[in-house]
Amino acid sequence: MNKVYKFFLGVIFLIVVFFFGKKALSPKEINQDSNNNIYFYNWGDYIDPKILKNFEKETGYNVVYETFDSNEAMITKVQQGATSYDLVVPSDYTVEMMKEKNLLLPLDHSKIKGLENIDKRFLNPAYDRNNVYSIPYFWGTLGIVYDKTKYKKEDFASWRNLWDKKFNNEILIFDGARETLGIGLLANGYSINTTDQKVLKKVRDDLKGFMKNVKAILADEIRLYMAQGEASVGICFNGDAAIALEENKNLGYVIPKEGSNIWFDTLVIPKTAKNKEGAYALISYLLRPEVAAQNAEYICYSTPNKEAKKYLDKKSLEDPTLYPKDAIINKLEVFKHLGQKSTILYNDLFLELKISPQY
Repeated sequence: MNKVYKFFLGVIFLIVVFFFGKKALSPKEINQDSNNNIYFYNWGDYIDPKILKNFEKETGYNVVYETFDSNEAMITKVQQGATSYDLVVPSDYTVEMMKEKNLLLPLDHSKIKGLENIDKRFLNPAYDRNNVYSIPYFWGTLGIVYDKTKYKKEDFASWRNLWDKKFNNEILIFDGARETLGIGLLANGYSINTTDQKVLKKVRDDLKGFMKNVKAILADEIRLYMAQGEASVGICFNGDAAIALEENKNLGYVIPKEGSNIWFDTLVIPKTAKNKEGAYALISYLLRPEVAAQNAEYICYSTPNKEAKKYLDKKSLEDPTLYPKDAIINKLEVFKHLGQKSTILYNDLFLELKISPQY
């Protein structure tokens, strides 16, 4: 009888939690019919939590915050529709993919306050002309972090230099097909958005020599290993580079003469959003100069909000890792959505490089 009694007590407890323990439930279990909730789907640790708290306090909205770790995972979740997200943060080429899949709501710019704060250089991008579906959130570059006690900046004047035998087992690279094939394309004078199969296979073969110098294929951990001095060369995004440089003064960051990738993460409203007004309110709040500056300081990435720079410290603004000169920006290229066929080819060629005997 004691076990049965405990069992029924347990059942009663679960029923009570289900009906009254809203805070104990996962976000998708919260009542989505409430106009008070804004469902925000973002990358992990990609906004200052204080900003959300201040927004909730000022507006009375409740932000239900969920995170993802890849654009592909995000698209799948949005398509499934179990949760009707009101605001999502896809990367540049992903906006094109979501647009093709009819997942996005065209933005009503009249409902967005502060759009004029965005630097005009970062408006009207190739992946979303006239910003019909997206607003830039953060931007950055892909470059090379290196140990200044071992190498000079000139050692990385060209991407082609990374094939040099002196870098044998020295380089950490980002685990991405577009990024890795992009290095080969740039080193051979091609666009990082090349779709010609013959060119891509030629570049794959050329990259086998580069892969001999690769020590490990990683993600965000690159900044940690570089900061700790466990590697002397790392190919990573500038925000990660900035964090590594802050922790290790012996590190430098450079973008080779051929240029590189300039990336954007954006704010979009899915077509299935239930609280569009709340989404517009949050976008407008994030576009406030002082809020955008606070967010940039927390994230350690480059803000596209030109007015926010008035609130950033001089050290950040003068850091070429975060804010490169126009001469460099003009050589950067955004990744475009290349279609399913080319995307599969890129992934297959990268997989071949990862399992090649050279690596």
